[in-house]
Amino acid sequence: MALKKWFLKNTVEAGTDEAGRGCLAGPVVAAAVLLPADFYHPLLNDSKQLMEKQRDILRPYIEKHALAFAVAFVFEAKIDEINILQASILAMHHAIQKLAIEPEHIIVDGNKFNPYKNIPHTTIVEGDAKYMSIAAASILAKTYRDDFMKNLDLEFPNYKWRQNKGYATLFHRNAIREFGITDYHRKSFRLLPEQLKLAL
Repeated sequence: MALKKWFLKNTVEAGTDEAGRGCLAGPVVAAAVLLPADFYHPLLNDSKQLMEKQRDILRPYIEKHALAFAVAFVFEAKIDEINILQASILAMHHAIQKLAIEPEHIIVDGNKFNPYKNIPHTTIVEGDAKYMSIAAASILAKTYRDDFMKNLDLEFPNYKWRQNKGYATLFHRNAIREFGITDYHRKSFRLLPEQLKLAL
């Protein structure tokens, strides 16, 4: 199915999405994107449907051709303090706030969002597979987060974050068992099935 250009026509509309919500380690990262009416790239789709190589092609293209884009990080301490849903929404708010052009309408991937300023918003389940601006935001959020985790991997090679990006793979869980946790692990998450045995 072809992605739609916008939810509301003739409106300055930003799409927003986040990456890393289900991870055991690392930040949650959000992006917000305003696209021009003539934006097109044949690869553009929900970031989860694309290979890493395709996302890496799309990111500079989106950044070059977007009317405005921004990316924001919310880190582990804040995630543990306010919970991952609220941290994801906060990251989206920060990304929208950083846009060089203020939108008149915001479309959000998912079904949960808190109002931002007095700007109307619409939540769209699987919006990253339906609307171009949300798909573009999903790609920026994912690639910026992946790059961050690859850099962390240099500092903490035991967890193979270059491969798993902080998600709950069997290898990652086994590494937590063997090496314990880092400052980048989310202490409020169930890091291991036998969480009670984990020395926090």
